[in-house]
Amino acid sequence: MDENRAWTAKWIWAEPSHNSGPANGSMETVLFRRSFGIPANESVKLKLLVSADSRFRLYVNGQPVAYGPCKGDLNVHYYDEVDVTPHLRPGTNVLAAQVVHYSGDKGPASVWRKERGVFLLEGSLQGLDGRVIERLDTGCEGWRCYPVPGESAKLAPETATLFIGGGEIVDGAGWPRGWRDSAFAEGWPAASVVADTHDKMYGGLSSWLLTPRPIPFMKEEIREFASIVRGHCGERIWLDEPMGPGGKLGIEVAAGSRLVLELHAGELVAGFPQLAVSGGAGAAASILYSECYEYEPLPNGQRNKGVRDDPDGKSLHGFEDTYRIAGYGSGAGEPEKYEPFHRRAFRFVRLTVEAAEEPVMVEGITYLRTGYPLDAKASFASSDPSLSPLWTISLNTLRNCMHETYEDTPYYEQMQYEMDSRLQALFTYYISGDDRLGRKAIYDFHSSLLPTGMLQSRYPSVNRQIIPGFALFWIMMVHDHYWYSGDLAHAARYRPTIDAVLAWFEARVEPESGLIGVMPEAYWSFVDWTEEWRRNAGAPPSGRTRPNTVYNLMAADALLKAAELNEATGRRDTGQEYRRRAAALQQAIRQHCWSEEKGLFTDSPDSPDALSQHAQIWAVLTDTVAGEKARQLMLRALETQGLAKVSSAMAYYLFRALAKTGMYDRTFALWGDWKAQVDLHLTSWVEDPVSVRSDCHAWGALPLHEFPAELLGVQPLTPGFATISVAPRIGALQAASGAVITPYGAVKIEWSIREARFRLRVERPGAIPVQITLPNGEPRYCTGAGPLECECELTTIEPSEELKP
Repeated sequence: MDENRAWTAKWIWAEPSHNSGPANGSMETVLFRRSFGIPANESVKLKLLVSADSRFRLYVNGQPVAYGPCKGDLNVHYYDEVDVTPHLRPGTNVLAAQVVHYSGDKGPASVWRKERGVFLLEGSLQGLDGRVIERLDTGCEGWRCYPVPGESAKLAPETATLFIGGGEIVDGAGWPRGWRDSAFAEGWPAASVVADTHDKMYGGLSSWLLTPRPIPFMKEEIREFASIVRGHCGERIWLDEPMGPGGKLGIEVAAGSRLVLELHAGELVAGFPQLAVSGGAGAAASILYSECYEYEPLPNGQRNKGVRDDPDGKSLHGFEDTYRIAGYGSGAGEPEKYEPFHRRAFRFVRLTVEAAEEPVMVEGITYLRTGYPLDAKASFASSDPSLSPLWTISLNTLRNCMHETYEDTPYYEQMQYEMDSRLQALFTYYISGDDRLGRKAIYDFHSSLLPTGMLQSRYPSVNRQIIPGFALFWIMMVHDHYWYSGDLAHAARYRPTIDAVLAWFEARVEPESGLIGVMPEAYWSFVDWTEEWRRNAGAPPSGRTRPNTVYNLMAADALLKAAELNEATGRRDTGQEYRRRAAALQQAIRQHCWSEEKGLFTDSPDSPDALSQHAQIWAVLTDTVAGEKARQLMLRALETQGLAKVSSAMAYYLFRALAKTGMYDRTFALWGDWKAQVDLHLTSWVEDPVSVRSDCHAWGALPLHEFPAELLGVQPLTPGFATISVAPRIGALQAASGAVITPYGAVKIEWSIREARFRLRVERPGAIPVQITLPNGEPRYCTGAGPLECECELTTIEPSEELKP
């Protein structure tokens, strides 16, 4: 928290007598205004600090300037700093804010909220010399408010989107026209001070512990829909038509008539649709959001999607926002506009407008695409054109799943999970070098720690959940960050939380077997979405009554990574203890979970028929088996029939095991699962092949790691890329090139094969030492500045003794 800041602003809200309260116990909206004047001959500046419970959209002279606050939790409430000087003008100016407070179990589950709504703004209008002209803090005179009537802004009942909170139901007639503009004659009541920013009583804590936003503002840009897929209004029919420039429609819907348009955004996106209409008081407009066109479900209830952008014989399924048109905006004035308050995800929308007793003009529709400002600096190209769309689709998937936290599915949940976030953060590092959202995710999960020592599996979230194995992914996430950034202080900060998590698992070790025992029944022991585990919700069924081998191996992996972090940060004794505990777990796994008959690890002890790729993969990754035995185990994992197979959620770990055992060439065939999605015209990767639920989930964006780290071959040889390894995996490729982002900048790689000779060129920032491993196994260690070039015959040789820096 921002412990040392002395706030002058106070939290404000509407007086209870003016407040109709949240509709259906879910969503309460209050509008705020503060007018102030600037003399014509005065040069001024204005910086604002602003926050709210639960969310705000801030405007200056009608222009949106901030949307927040950043997602926090019970003990961390973020505030934003906004320089609004460019939006000021001589004469009357106005600050305006729409603030929504979610309450109860409705509303977006990832948006934390307290028992009441509040708004905070601090700032003073200053001359260029720093002289204070006027204080604009909430709590000072001049702030007015308007509580939107409960029936004019509420959430729809339950939808299939789980944690998004349902669509909006908004009545435009209950909203003051032009309320954000300086010319608006408000006549609103004064806002009331409802809380101080700190408790003045002997170190007492405020309900909202304020801390500055740790990540940049989201990127927002107005986009146009690509086309009208189909539609009708009266006798007029649309079929596969491009949208007009600027999102203009200009369609008049006669009194008592109905317009239906299905629009294609061009690819799956996340943002805020913006509808403009004129006239038509009492008309109803709805916007339905969908990821794709679908057939009717299969007899077993499974969804049936097929080619995602083919509407033939299909329909759009999803939830919708509904807006009742107030009827102003006709004539020469500005059209009436509707934009939902919460971020939506969609590839297709269905706009329906039903006119009442007078015609309504549908002026146009656009959308404000929004998300984390990911600056993708990495690049990749190769001799195989089928790999290019995998890179492009992966970038779009990751962008849609990056907001104020990492998100699993922007359409269904918008929740941050450890398993998902570990990979999303790793992908982000490799393509942008930006670790700010990764740092926030690590801190978020650290903040979810329960008194038992277990982390919550998704956070921030008002709906608490435990997937025990996900806490282990968090430890791996801290380790990933250390290896990418080299930041020892950051790693050291989280040692106590790592200790707590590992102690939770240690307390569940069975004395007789030495294995971590059965997970608590109330928790979800998820491992992967596999067809074989469908009926057990992605958890190995044998783990219901016996120890879970995969969880035991993951715990060993987390112990080894924690040992390395502790040793690197000065706690050598703790590191050695963790190594001893990992070795004991590995020995117990070899003793109780190995099937000599099958030549495989079973999913649980005494479960000869419970077999999966997952147990073999994690046995290899932890060196529970090593060398030639590990290679043979991976061959059996790939070729044995009847094993539960990894889905996209665990594919990263399969690729790592193949790389570790010298069989990375086997991964080239595995890209068929991604290429099949390209053939289905997906523009982002599916969540899993079992539920066929979401069409956007970033744990599938694996090319963002594999292409830079393996096909181009750039990885840290020592933490923080202090020394760099370059070891391209050539497979069936004839050439590859691109840029890989490190904390020091881009490493540019170009390699090709001509006449059985491999040629490589490396450009790296400064004179960072580079160890090159050529495809024939020959090592080269290079220092000094300037590009590096080398080549070799494509014949395998026995590697010589490793060159030391």
